[in-house]
Amino acid sequence: MTGRASEVNDTPEAHRYRSLFLSDVHLGTKGCQADLLLDFLRYYDADTIYLVGDIVDGWRLRSGWYWPQAHNDVVQKLLRKARKGARIVYLPGNHDEFLRDYYGSHFGGIEVVETAIHEAANGKRYLVIHGDVFDVVVRHAKWLAFLGDGAYTAALGINTYVNWARRKLGFPYWSLSQWAKLKVKNAVNFIGRFEEAVATEARRHKVDGVVCGHIHHAVMHDSFGVEYVNCGDWVESCTAIVEHADGRLELIDWARQTRARLNAPLLLERPKVAA
Repeated sequence: MTGRASEVNDTPEAHRYRSLFLSDVHLGTKGCQADLLLDFLRYYDADTIYLVGDIVDGWRLRSGWYWPQAHNDVVQKLLRKARKGARIVYLPGNHDEFLRDYYGSHFGGIEVVETAIHEAANGKRYLVIHGDVFDVVVRHAKWLAFLGDGAYTAALGINTYVNWARRKLGFPYWSLSQWAKLKVKNAVNFIGRFEEAVATEARRHKVDGVVCGHIHHAVMHDSFGVEYVNCGDWVESCTAIVEHADGRLELIDWARQTRARLNAPLLLERPKVAA
């Protein structure tokens, strides 16, 4: 892993990995791409699944209940994987901080922990953490974080209508909010500072890398002396991290794969995979 390059898998084949990392699903919000996540979970399975925070959006649910069937289906899908033998580790983030009162508890086979040290098959050790503790706004000015969350939610609402129109026109999913975020200089600078802070924490733990979420920016690189791996999210990017049997980590861009399939008619008829 060098520079800021990321490995991306473009072939949607059913496969079982050693580990799977998901973050920032934001169930309970209209921006959550639950249908795409369900599709992803039909093709990707793992012995250990890490839920790296903000899986459920408690902030949004407190201001108004929104829980369509697809969001319930995601929960049921994960619980089904646990019943089939997958180890599922939930590391709460700031949006699902209500679960931080339950560290050490198990719910339906899902462990709730603050942080984890994941040892890959190749012996490398990774700190697994949501990452909000390294976000100065969330830590020291929560009112500002809520204000920002409201503006972000408004942008996602616009994004929902944009993609409704795109579907009607036969176009695949595209994130207006993600595009805008990467065009704003302050946002790009924030991402860099966040990555450096999280990498510093990994070095403090004397591990080889860190797997996190929080900022909705999926990437893999070693620019700060350790492997920095961000899962991304299922609101803007629709991405996840998998660990292969040999310990190699890979970034899966499900939105990109979906776009590729829709642009290639011969790939639309996929073999059915058991749920």
